[in-house]
Amino acid sequence: MNGYSIEDSHRIQQRAAQYRQRYPQFANWAKGRGVIEHTDLTQVRVFDLCQELVCAGRYDSLDDALIIFEAADTLTNAAMWLVAHMTYASRVDLSGQPLAADDFKENPQGHTGGSLNMVPAYLGYTAANALAGLTRSWLMGQGHCVAAIESVNILLGNLHPEQQARYTLDEVGLSRLVSDFYSYAVTPDGTPGVPLGSHVNPHTAGGLIEGGYLGFAELQYTHMPLPGERLVAFLSDGAFEEQRGSDWASRWWRAEDCGLVTPVMIANGRRIDQRSTIFLQGGTDWFRQHLELNGFYPILIDGRDPAAFIWGIFEAESRLQACSEQVSAGHMRYPVKLPYLIAETVKGYGFYGAGSNAAHGTPLPAIPRFDEVSRRHFNESIARLFVPEIEIHGARDVLATHRADDRPAEKDHPLSCRDVKLQTVPEPVWLQTAVSESPMVAIDRQFVALVKANPALRIRLGNPDELRSNQMNQSLDLLKHRTLTPEPGLAESLHGSVITALNEEAVVSAALGNKGGMNLVVSYEAFAMKMIGALRQEIIFARHQKSLGRPARWLSVPVIATSHLWENGKNEQSHQDPAFGEVLMGEMSDTARVVYPPDCNSAVACLNECFRTQGQFWAMTVPKAKLPAVFDGRQAVQLLRNGAIALGEAGDVQLIAVGAYQLRVCLEVAEALAQRGLSSGVVCLLEPGRFRSPRDPIESGHQSGTSYRAELFPHDTKLRVFVCHMRPEALLGICRPLDLGPDRTLAFGYENHGGTLDTSGLLQANKCDAHSIVQAILSKSGSSGADKATL
Repeated sequence: MNGYSIEDSHRIQQRAAQYRQRYPQFANWAKGRGVIEHTDLTQVRVFDLCQELVCAGRYDSLDDALIIFEAADTLTNAAMWLVAHMTYASRVDLSGQPLAADDFKENPQGHTGGSLNMVPAYLGYTAANALAGLTRSWLMGQGHCVAAIESVNILLGNLHPEQQARYTLDEVGLSRLVSDFYSYAVTPDGTPGVPLGSHVNPHTAGGLIEGGYLGFAELQYTHMPLPGERLVAFLSDGAFEEQRGSDWASRWWRAEDCGLVTPVMIANGRRIDQRSTIFLQGGTDWFRQHLELNGFYPILIDGRDPAAFIWGIFEAESRLQACSEQVSAGHMRYPVKLPYLIAETVKGYGFYGAGSNAAHGTPLPAIPRFDEVSRRHFNESIARLFVPEIEIHGARDVLATHRADDRPAEKDHPLSCRDVKLQTVPEPVWLQTAVSESPMVAIDRQFVALVKANPALRIRLGNPDELRSNQMNQSLDLLKHRTLTPEPGLAESLHGSVITALNEEAVVSAALGNKGGMNLVVSYEAFAMKMIGALRQEIIFARHQKSLGRPARWLSVPVIATSHLWENGKNEQSHQDPAFGEVLMGEMSDTARVVYPPDCNSAVACLNECFRTQGQFWAMTVPKAKLPAVFDGRQAVQLLRNGAIALGEAGDVQLIAVGAYQLRVCLEVAEALAQRGLSSGVVCLLEPGRFRSPRDPIESGHQSGTSYRAELFPHDTKLRVFVCHMRPEALLGICRPLDLGPDRTLAFGYENHGGTLDTSGLLQANKCDAHSIVQAILSKSGSSGADKATL
């Protein structure tokens, strides 16, 4: 099962027995504690690790190192005890007395089994930090196991201020914690009433991602740590079935620009109500072979034992470091087989119902508040986990080596404290008005300038398909596809920064993971929809950080949707979809910046401003065909600053354009109306979210200025006409304050009509061409009884 023969197993048993006989403290630790047992294999591994640490000068003796392992056992039991209470109880009793019926919740909730399994993993991570005297970063893909993280953090005092004040390490504070978990408390203004959630959130000390979308941690972890940093990524065997692309980690990892990564699969065998694919295929033996075929070095450990995680983290890092040194010396070639820990365990180990389907959520047969049998099962289970309060404090002190080792607390690990700014933001090459150029060519030129002006930053350019088709030639030639076998004469390199894969989730995750550097993602607009899940998880997390007064400080990430709806007529309607921007306009506009630059100058103005900001995501829908520059550099900056700009004087008809082709149509409509003696004005609306009804004070602060809005969109306009890149209903919903009502407002956009058509044909099919819009305006003026010459 562990890759050892019977003879090896006998030798391991012999060695473990010898160590126990020779070293009394080792023998005492080897007995285990509570539900924690140490197999002979783990004992031998721990003994070897301790001897290695003694030889390295970290500790004077085996006994000195074992103190950390003993503390880990103590706190693992205590944290599992607390996890069980978080699901079922409304209070704790630190004397260890059984709970009575009134001490239980009426509606217990929690992902109990997975959280119990995560306790030894996360506790092992924190103990490994203390043992090494350095603070690694951590990541958890299964965010629903947050009870494990919170319980360990509270026992260790590793908390943000709002939790530190509320969840003290005493009976009152811990009772408040278990009562708050799934309390559904809400404040009068509609925000969550407690600093605790069902998943990892910014209250969770050291948390990076919510983990609500399974599978994205697997795609991001390789791109996260910078050289010199270390990351332990806890992954779920259920998530193995979610996002394809996690098997490519060794395809991307390079010692030259990546820190040490240790992926840890918590192999507990079950999804929500059936076995996971891994176990349906043949269990960990099958998974080990799968990993070997995909560039990993699998290492099986006991997922029930924090000591096994401690050893595994050290072993994985040492192996990866050794391989990196061999590559540097020219004795090995990429790919390096990334060590990958497979932590074998049983879902919900240590508590009643372990291994059952029910263990995923609430494993007891009924609610213990109302069921005596369930109440007995609960009290019997937690009795095996109980640790006296004084011993918890003692173990906590053992792991509190931060000051002595001059290292940050786990809540302040390197990945959680990114603060990245550009050294230089080059001035763009502004085109003169009427000069034609592809806005994507302008983006390409400016991105290259940004990269060259900031050479210290690691770059990730996410590319799901065709960078050259999307006019990113200079960027590709400079940065090159990252590949293991570069082909001569092509823009490929072993150390390229362009992450190319026919998998939108994988390439956007490369950028989302690289929060220590600078990123750009380019996709066909229709296919960018496949990135929404990953982006939305990040947007929500960053917005919550901002609302807590701890805003993210990594460089904002631009995601460019090009080869867009109105340029993709040569393909079928599946390629004609504006939903990417529509969906992201539903998120908070101060964090999800959705812009529709109409020309090359406005496009590069948006790119520059994106990289001047932190903690935002810019969804930029950019045309790739050659178009004349409408705005000069000064006007482009003004458009960006205010979110919209007027072209010429106002008129009885106000034409509002969202998008490049829509602006051209509006200018044609204005000219046609002028020929009929009708006065009209054109407004280019770059960022619709700046003109919505704000949904909270933070978003209100992002809105365009009140006076400018009143000047640009006067309420006495006789007819307001929106011509938009997206579906008109979506825009009208976002820009509701600008809607003058059905008698004085028209809206044109994508009506879900398409096919193999050119741009003019698509516009006509969706009644967005100048002729159709002019006729609608004339019809509207006639139906209202107004004179067509004056409306």
